[in-house]
Amino acid sequence: MSAPVAPRRPVTTTHHGRTRTDDYEWLRAKEDPEVIGHLEAENAHTQERTAHLADLRQQLFEEIKARTLETDLSVPTRVRGYWYYGRSFEGRQYGASCRVPVADPDAPDSWVPPRPAEAARPDEPALPGEQVMLDLDALAEGHEFFSLGGSSVSPDDRLLAYSTDVVGDERYTVRVKDLDTGELAPDELTGVLGGVTWGATSDHFYYTTIDESWRADKIWRHRLGTDQSTDELVFHEPDQRFWVGVGRTRSRRYVVIAASAKNTSEYHVLDATDPDAEPWCFATREEGVEYALEHAVVGGEDTFLVLHNAAGPEFELATAPPRPTPRSEWQPLLAHDPAVRLEDVDAYASHLVVQQRSGGLPRVRILNLGGEGEAAIVDDWLVEFPGELATSGAGSNPSFEQPTVRVGMTSLVQPASVYDLDLRTRERTLLKQAPVLGGYEPADYEEHRIWATAPDGVEVPISLVVRKDARAGGPVPLLLYGYGAYETSIDPYFSVARLSLLDRGAAFAVAHVRGGGELGRHWYDDGKLAHKQHTFDDFIACARHLVDTGWTTADRLVAEGASAGGLLMGAVANQAPDAFGGIVATVPFVDALTSMLDASLPLTVTEYDEWGNPEADPAAYDLIASYAPYENVADLPYPPILAETSLNDVRVLYVEPAKWVARLRATAPGTDVLLRTEMAAGHGGVSGRYKAWHDRAFTLAWILDRMGLAAMGTTPARQEHH
Repeated sequence: MSAPVAPRRPVTTTHHGRTRTDDYEWLRAKEDPEVIGHLEAENAHTQERTAHLADLRQQLFEEIKARTLETDLSVPTRVRGYWYYGRSFEGRQYGASCRVPVADPDAPDSWVPPRPAEAARPDEPALPGEQVMLDLDALAEGHEFFSLGGSSVSPDDRLLAYSTDVVGDERYTVRVKDLDTGELAPDELTGVLGGVTWGATSDHFYYTTIDESWRADKIWRHRLGTDQSTDELVFHEPDQRFWVGVGRTRSRRYVVIAASAKNTSEYHVLDATDPDAEPWCFATREEGVEYALEHAVVGGEDTFLVLHNAAGPEFELATAPPRPTPRSEWQPLLAHDPAVRLEDVDAYASHLVVQQRSGGLPRVRILNLGGEGEAAIVDDWLVEFPGELATSGAGSNPSFEQPTVRVGMTSLVQPASVYDLDLRTRERTLLKQAPVLGGYEPADYEEHRIWATAPDGVEVPISLVVRKDARAGGPVPLLLYGYGAYETSIDPYFSVARLSLLDRGAAFAVAHVRGGGELGRHWYDDGKLAHKQHTFDDFIACARHLVDTGWTTADRLVAEGASAGGLLMGAVANQAPDAFGGIVATVPFVDALTSMLDASLPLTVTEYDEWGNPEADPAAYDLIASYAPYENVADLPYPPILAETSLNDVRVLYVEPAKWVARLRATAPGTDVLLRTEMAAGHGGVSGRYKAWHDRAFTLAWILDRMGLAAMGTTPARQEHH
């Protein structure tokens, strides 16, 4: 079968005196049978071209499945008088959310989570008194796609509000379930983004809706038992650069509405106890000033914690009274430190939990609060974990009164682990480590932090993992992952599926390029807008450094990125095609200029501060045009490319990779490029864990084929210790 050829139907546009011709914009017509036929033809071509990998795909799926404990449970988390946990079951795509009552809420050990029976069958309770709140497999029945947007129990513990999406377009439907009777209330809310936030009483909740361009712009209040058409509009954000969201402080005292652009924010506050409350503004927005609010009780007084960047780019933690308060009245609690990026703060009755970033890794910091007449902070300490690449963060800590802190930790070799931290003794208790079946031994692998030098002299970190016995014969095949946008950090993490790569002798690495947040806010600022080229330069420098230092060879180095990381993949393919032996671009933002020129598209206006506004600004137009992958396709010796997308993606439309692949085929006819479109999925890909494993097995098989490892077996694991 020859590759599908998309007909050329030129459309010419002119902006700022610059004229461009697009031959494939017609592929945007999602409802056109010809477009669907073209995507299906691409899928058929991809299946035929990868048919020789069918056995390997199945083998990879079986390896992921064999290493995963399919019947499993999460660590129970206490909220008021119940322990909440999730269950998964062998043979089922989706799990169940459950709860049991706390045996004695006032007992000294009442915050020690119970240990469920991990081997309990689906028809058996994992703990005495178990109540199944949601059976997600039952909810997903009859749907090719299913996603739970959120679930939230009412303050009286009697009702469960949950949201579902069965299309993939992230427009959710909210239902309310009576947990005593199992019956659904007549309330049904459509077009909701995510889940809901209850007030302090159980008769009303708040939710978010989106406008035609998929921008979250309205917050509503719904009273139980009423029709959605009668819901009250609590807040509307008209500025198209801003998104809104709603939540409740952990203290349950306030409902907060955040209005945020990429570099500016503003909070509005409501009394959670008043079902008729009107929002008031804490501090009016100032361009370039970001802040976030949390309610605390410090020294016996109600206080707002304000995490803000007005004092410096790495953020400062300040205090303010719980009323409209100008920035001049915020009082520093943790002063700005250029070496420490403060990312988040959570308040509890006796302590604060700060999530911060230093040395290129996220860490947890505990601030013990003083009582009346004492200093606000009486102790300030870091939660330390061993290992050069240990990633740690605060876990599920929903209760304001809890005396413990739950912390999660992982690394490239360490499966995700959950601990409870005793604040008095600082003693850590391991509650659960994600099981890896088949005799996995972390000691068989080594992880490294390596530094590459970018063209401008900046040192760029790389996190790398490989089997200790893999390099005996010299350079190894290597998968290099990158993202580099939105201040999103790709921190070291463990992956079961990745073991199938490592055990065949390949290495895996993450290039922590600028545009991400790994080294603080300056790392992000230096990789966006006019500095976007740094992201691409950094990734290419990392690839070349790994070759120059003997880790791998260019022909066996495969690059992978998704979404904004897909833009990265398209850009480096144009700028350094010789540096890679293959490229995987998943839901890739490769037609950035077209998208940023269309203010009606999802995310465009809200992202002007990330990419620029090419419609209004000729310099921004020229900048994006200089690197946008689709604009810069040329007759180059591209490495093999696998592009993956989803028909119902609202964040990066399927048309971007579809057009990109069509132009690659026409402009560089020797390119081996494949397009795979999920016809019933969204930005996150397919739903259901088995589908997701098959999906990853498909991609891994293609990667292994590019590395020359498709016929390679895995290294035998050590026998499991008993």
